[in-house]
Amino acid sequence: MTVSPSYIDPKTQKTFPLDKPLWRSPDGNPLMITDLPGITKDDIDFSERSIWRYKKALPLEITQPITLGEGLTPLLPRELAGTEVHYKVEWFAPTGSFKDRGASVMLSYLRQAGVLKILEDSSGNGGSAIAAYGAAGSVGVRILTPETTQSAKLAQMRAFGAEVQLVPGPRENSEIEAIRQSGEIFYASHNWQAFFLQGTKLLAYELWEDCGFKAPDNVVVPASAGSNILGLHIGFSELLRAGQIDRLPRLFCAQPENCAPVDAALRANATDQVAFKFEPTIAEGTAIKEPVRMVQILEALRSSNGGAVTASESEIEQSVRGLASIGLYAEPTAAFGAIATQKLLKTDVISSKDKTVIVLTGSGLKASAYMAGLFCDAKPRQ
Repeated sequence: MTVSPSYIDPKTQKTFPLDKPLWRSPDGNPLMITDLPGITKDDIDFSERSIWRYKKALPLEITQPITLGEGLTPLLPRELAGTEVHYKVEWFAPTGSFKDRGASVMLSYLRQAGVLKILEDSSGNGGSAIAAYGAAGSVGVRILTPETTQSAKLAQMRAFGAEVQLVPGPRENSEIEAIRQSGEIFYASHNWQAFFLQGTKLLAYELWEDCGFKAPDNVVVPASAGSNILGLHIGFSELLRAGQIDRLPRLFCAQPENCAPVDAALRANATDQVAFKFEPTIAEGTAIKEPVRMVQILEALRSSNGGAVTASESEIEQSVRGLASIGLYAEPTAAFGAIATQKLLKTDVISSKDKTVIVLTGSGLKASAYMAGLFCDAKPRQ
């Protein structure tokens, strides 16, 4: 008997139908989607020049996608520390970051289900993406964001017509306030909504196609809430299930030393959040202290035989400068996957013979004030 895809609470194993949008389970836990069988090369719609070429990999049919042409970003071979690596340049997305993949799928699903106004909390890129796709799909958007959010990201949110509320204090205050407001407007958090991961998983399908319908050996991703880590794990697991690849690529999470909850949990051999020292970081897009899907992130990294790597603030700056010197303009939040990969190579965790992909998640244009300070002024400013 074929079982229809559904939401699933990984903690309780309870399932819920997809016809009613949910952002968490009745027990208050983040939801996932039940395992899907994956697709083959024959299922790809090669006439579609976006992530929607892989639409048959989604858990249900979306009849009218909200799309801005997201996906099909370049995979550029370059030399790093004497080794060939491949940069997946996600800032070719319409709003300049990988978040467009998840926003396109999530808002398409919600609009189809009748949700026409949503609430989001974000430190910048997620809010920009959801504001853009809300505008494209005539979905009203309210975004709660820290008052320290980069001005370029605030400009994007407001340009797309989103209602933006600035929240004092650290990043987590925006989520707390969003959950408080969720009784009056549907909370379409990119960190909580399972369909956002159904969009980010399509990066795995795209890398599979980029690599000649094979899996790369390693994928290194700057991460905080882990939507790329989890999306890649979901997508590559589906491809393995479908017999399209013979192994999972190793997934590595890059985090700033100043905010590295995933690294701390792995070092403690824990299965959930552990205490760690937090300090502000120039990679503000990765400054989430308590990822809501920490259990699943750790499972994904361990099942792929991957891990986590940290970078100091000076190393993050070094990565920004190093990438710019070869024509790649990455914001601090995105850039330090390069230094993380250098560390993995130097310690022989990964081999110079491997095919390694470094995901550049967002453009330097997202952090224009910081970048101007770094390259034009004596002292960088955020």
